[in-house]
Amino acid sequence: MIRRILSTAALEFRIALRNRWVAIATALMVVFALVLAAAGAAPTGDIGADRLSVVVASLTSLAVYLVPLLALLMSFDAIAGEVERGTLPLLLTYPVARAEVLAGKLVAHLAILALAVCAGYGAAAAAAVWTDPASTAGLPALWRLMWSSTLLGATFLGAGYALSSVARRPSGAAGLAVGLWLGLVVLYDLALLALIVADGGGGFTTQVLPVALLANPADAFRLFNLSAAQATAAAAGVGGAAATIPLWQSALSVLLWPLAALGLAIAAFRKVTP
Repeated sequence: MIRRILSTAALEFRIALRNRWVAIATALMVVFALVLAAAGAAPTGDIGADRLSVVVASLTSLAVYLVPLLALLMSFDAIAGEVERGTLPLLLTYPVARAEVLAGKLVAHLAILALAVCAGYGAAAAAAVWTDPASTAGLPALWRLMWSSTLLGATFLGAGYALSSVARRPSGAAGLAVGLWLGLVVLYDLALLALIVADGGGGFTTQVLPVALLANPADAFRLFNLSAAQATAAAAGVGGAAATIPLWQSALSVLLWPLAALGLAIAAFRKVTP
């Protein structure tokens, strides 16, 4: 089984190289990470944290928006593209289970995201340490951000596969992917902020809000990294709730969401007929 998954992953990785996804994802992460490393460390002295820890807080905000977007862009046509090109019937004639096909695609796409994340965050860390050698104290926070960003990407890759299986056309899958990104990454937090303002510190803010944040993989990722870092004071908006939610709860959400997304993708792919 592992050999079949790795063979599928190798094929998908070669396709991604041909489509220049590796270069695109890496370039985007490096450019945005360096910009945030230069601009995001300004409040270092104000909050009493080392430069790299503040940069990590800024990179967390970048990852919440960029990592899900890259994951959805890579995965939205994973199944729909096979259907449109007519290659899905041929793919399913091979002695490879559908779950193994998705696992192979996930391994390849996750490897691309991991390369982009390591390159981008590594460049930002190098810039921070070069300007302030004491920033090495923030390396554990950077490492935590790296692996949790990869898990966030895995969540949205699984969601992209599910949408691709449901839509069965790249155009429809692309629309669903954009809608999912806008809903979970942008509109969800705006709705929560509006409800917090309307609630005025009542039951919603104290009881419902923590559950609502953990129920969103993007918010759980943000809370996990901000609550575990020394630069929580650099966060604003919904991210300020990091100090009120136990670390283990956000960590558990970050770990469980990729499994749930992959399970949803497998269930949706099994209903696709060639």
